[in-house]
Amino acid sequence: MTAATTTMTAPRPTLEELVDRIIDAIFGLDERVQPITSPARSIHEARRLRQTGDLDRALAAFADLDLSEATEGERRWAHAEFLDHARRRFRDHDALVYRPGKGRAAVLTALDRETLEVRAVLGMRWRAGKVVSKRSLRGLRPLVKGAAP
Repeated sequence: MTAATTTMTAPRPTLEELVDRIIDAIFGLDERVQPITSPARSIHEARRLRQTGDLDRALAAFADLDLSEATEGERRWAHAEFLDHARRRFRDHDALVYRPGKGRAAVLTALDRETLEVRAVLGMRWRAGKVVSKRSLRGLRPLVKGAAP
C-alpha cells in the first residue's frame, strides 16, 4: 500500500490584506509598535467603501480617526481624502467645511439662517446630526469652490 501524501499550505492572504501590507510598507508602520487602526488603514477602508458606492459609511470611517500622533503627511492625506469623499457625497448641497485644527474637520449644512447640522466629521468628538450655531464657528468655508459661504 502506498501512503497518500498531502501537503499543507498556508492560506493565501486576501487582496485587502496585501494592500494593507503595502500601505504599512509605504508609511513604515509596524503592527508591533502601532495599532491596527492606523490612519492609513482607515483611509484605505474609506476608499474601499467609496468604491462600493457607500459614501455615508466611507465618511463614517473618518469620524473616529485620531490623527494626533499621525505624521504631517498622514494628516494631509486624511484631510484630502475626507474632503474628496464629502464633495462626492454633498455636491448638490450648500455644504460648509469647518476646520478647528490639524487633523480635524467637519462638513455642515444649514438648517436655517442661524443653525447648522453636522453631516460628517474627521477626528472630532462631534457626531453626524449634531446641531451647532453658525455664529459660534469661525472660518467656515464652502465645501465646493465657487459656492457662497
